[in-house]
This record gives sequence, structure tokens and C-alpha cells, in this order.
Amino acid sequence: MPCYQWETSLKPSESATWIPLTLQGSEEDLFYVKRAKDEFLYDKEDTAFIDAISSWWTSIHGHCHPQIQAAIEKQIQHLDHVMLAGFLHDPVEKLSESLLSLTNHSFQKVFYSDNGSNAVEIALKLAIQYFKNADQNSQKNGFFIFSSAYHGDSIGAMNVSGLNYFNRIFSSLRFPTKEFQAPNCINCPLQKTPNSCNVECLDPFAEFLPTNSESFAAVIIEPLVFGANGMIFYEPKFLERLQTLCKTHDILLIYDEVFTGMGRLGNGFAYQETQTCPDLLVTAKGLTGGALPLAATLVSHSIYQRFLNKDPYLSFFHAHTMTGNPISCSASLASVGLWKDGGKKRVKQLESNLKEIKSELVSLFPDLVLHARVKGSLFAFDLPMEIGEDEYLNPVGKRFKEKAFQKQVLLRPLGNTIYVCPPYTTSKQSLLQIQEALAFALKSL
Repeated sequence: MPCYQWETSLKPSESATWIPLTLQGSEEDLFYVKRAKDEFLYDKEDTAFIDAISSWWTSIHGHCHPQIQAAIEKQIQHLDHVMLAGFLHDPVEKLSESLLSLTNHSFQKVFYSDNGSNAVEIALKLAIQYFKNADQNSQKNGFFIFSSAYHGDSIGAMNVSGLNYFNRIFSSLRFPTKEFQAPNCINCPLQKTPNSCNVECLDPFAEFLPTNSESFAAVIIEPLVFGANGMIFYEPKFLERLQTLCKTHDILLIYDEVFTGMGRLGNGFAYQETQTCPDLLVTAKGLTGGALPLAATLVSHSIYQRFLNKDPYLSFFHAHTMTGNPISCSASLASVGLWKDGGKKRVKQLESNLKEIKSELVSLFPDLVLHARVKGSLFAFDLPMEIGEDEYLNPVGKRFKEKAFQKQVLLRPLGNTIYVCPPYTTSKQSLLQIQEALAFALKSL
């Protein structure tokens, strides 16, 4: 039976599509989505389910937002696509100006691609070439990384992620990196409290740098929250000490804001909640409000100046076919505009509502809701780890997801880490439904 008819439920192995991050031999039915609107996804019976994870953190303004749709429809009537190599068009130039203004012009240029992994690859290549342009014999080819990091699944992005379940089978492809223990201010491995912490978790990094920095180009990190590896929170002072160390030893600082960018934690970008500013910043996910693929690598003034010349051997030879696609840029312009027009206020209100949910669940289930945390539009907690598969594959997360589904709330736990990051426009009624679904799932454990 052709799968597109959807007369029966399909397993992953029965679909013509290879379903990513899904066990291909799984007997679990695929969830068919017929349409979407606001914070809801509708199945083939037109039953509404709350998208409590913003479809992999992208639909920050809700699904099918009329302003984003209108921008797409208007643009497609005039210019669908033109390559950006040697060309320019209004949507991409206006978007670049808008993004730079969102950073108060802390960066000078925007380099476009179509997903977070590619944007990370661009940042890594720029970092290495930055030093090569000054000295062709530069040996600064390595990267400093952190154990809880996830930066994507392409080879470069995978290499600068912590060695984990996503990439361990491809360890033979790894290029020079040095991994350090990631900070965790919710469950500190050094048993420090906010008052007693002097960012001792960075001591090994500080001790390594003086005699080894000549081999490394940059450090890459997700600012304030490690996303895919467990929604791990840490404090701004970690980044402040990290930046000081990088500047002292001529190491570039790359922030991966694929997840945290576009307001997820409360500001336009997470770094704006710190006293730091990276040399390169990567963003994607909510950039178009989830409507179309687009990613951006923001480049600081000092980095760009080393490429500003007429020598072709010092040029950055990197491009993607759909780089700066006009339709995607138009969608992104609308998304950025929605953020600038009250987005921060919406996230602040959502944060307040999520804190209420957190308090209620912690009081009802103190032995199950561990390390509960809220920042911006993100609420996460950890369940007690079950014996069995570790990390991402821990079975407790799958059972929790199935219970929430019965209450028409869609989750995607990260192992034993349960998280909610709904669209910024999610209604109070839907948040109450999410709370009820979480409580129902917790009672079933």
C-alpha cells in the first residue's frame, strides 16, 4: 500500500521515508501531521496536539503565523532564488542589517547557510583561516570543546561535539580537539554553590592553555544552556572567565546559538545576558520561525578585517547553493520583526508561567522532578535514571512521552531529561494542558 494514502498507521520500516533519530526496527506508529496552527499540530482525524517543543525548537511564533506566511507569499511572486555569489537582493541585505542591529552591531557581516550544522562548519573554517591568513605556517588547527556539547551531525560539527551517543560510532573521523568537562550549575560535579563557585570547573582549561594554545584556533560552546545533551544550565560567569582566557592566549570564541538564539532564553541572543561577546556567532532554528530552512554565521569586525583584501588566496572559498535564498530571507525578516515587536515581553510572560508549572510539579512530585529549571521559554527537569540503556536511549523518557501523548501533548525527552519549550505565543489554556500532561505522566512512573 502506498504510504501517502495513510489509510493505516505506519511503522518506520514501512514508510518510504527514512525517519531520522528513530530506531528503524521500532514498532511505534509514526505520528501523521495533517496541518498546523499556532501551538497545535493536527493529526489525520484533525485532533489537536500541543507542540510543546516548537518542532525541534523552531516554531517560536507558532505554526503558520500569518505575517510569516504573507512575507513568503509576497516574495515568491517576485524572486524565488538567485545564487548569492556575485549577486545581491533586497531580502538578504535587509535581513543582514536587521540581524546586525539585533546585536547592536557587535558583528560586521552575516554569512548564510541553510541549517545549524552548516553554519557551525562555516565558523570552524573561518576560525582556522583567520590564523592562516596571518601566517600560512600557522598550526592553530584544533578546537577546544566541552563534554555536554552538541553542534550538529555533519563531520565538522560532529567533531566539535562532546563524544556521545550521536557521534561515537564515527570517532575515527575526528580531527584535533581537546575536550573538557562541561559546566553544570544545576548539578555541579564539584559540589559548588553559587556563593562558593569561582568557576573552578575551568581550572583544567586554564592550566592547559599556556603550553598548548599554539595548536588551537578556537573554543566553541553553547552559551548558558547545553541543549541536545540534556538542557544543562550554567552561569554567565563561566563564559566571562572563558572569554578572558581566550583573549589572553589568542584563542577565538565561537558561540553556537542555534537553539538559544532568536529569544529562546529571554534576549535576542543568549550572549546578551552575559558580559561577553564572541568572535563568531551561529544561529538557525527560530530564524525563520520554523517556516523555511535558514542559518547564519555572524562575523565580528576583527575577524572580517583579515579577509578584507584583493588576494584570492586569502579569500574564504565556501558557499551553498541556496545561500541567502530570497524566500527564506523574507520569512526570516518577518520572524525577526515579530521578535522585535513584543517578543521579549511574550517570553518574559511565558517564563513566569513556566515557573508556576515548575513550582507545582516540584511540590507534587519532589522525588521525581529533579534539578527543575526554567530560563526564558525553556522548562526542564530530570527523572531518576532507570537501569538499562543510558543517556539518550534511557527507556523512562520514552514511557513519559507516551503518557503525555495520551493527553495530546507532544514531547521529545532527551533520555531521562524532560523539557518543554513551546512557541512564545502559547496560550495559558495550552500551558495548563501541558502541566496536566506532565503531572499525568509523572503519576504513571
